[in-house]
Amino acid sequence: MKIQIINGPNLNLLGLREKSIYGDSSFEDYLVTLRDKYQIIDIEYFQSNIEGEIINKLHEVGFSYDGIILNGGAYTHTSIGIADAIAGINTIVVEVHISNIYAREEFRHVSLSGKNCRGVITGFGLEGYRLALESFL
Repeated sequence: MKIQIINGPNLNLLGLREKSIYGDSSFEDYLVTLRDKYQIIDIEYFQSNIEGEIINKLHEVGFSYDGIILNGGAYTHTSIGIADAIAGINTIVVEVHISNIYAREEFRHVSLSGKNCRGVITGFGLEGYRLALESFL
């Protein structure tokens, strides 16, 4: 099984930024834990702060991978392009948010991409990625 994790803008700063919201672990450290726990799954990781690169990655893997876990970061609330890219591919996408987007600013309560995903996991910290992986098993 091949799963692509895609993280959007500012998620390269996990462990450094707003620790009260996002925790003090980098995603790369957490990825080691996921790969150790799910050795039967080929977990690939991509992060970009650029909307078009995220769309290109969705197109690249969206017809051949078994699943995509997407944390679009702020693009979740603004990007029709990413929402359309998800709608246009065959691979199932699960949207993940580290923080509870409904407990934050009102503009974060709307996910433009979520309607095109199998489901949305929000508010469980980095464990949301593990929950998303479990949904593919």
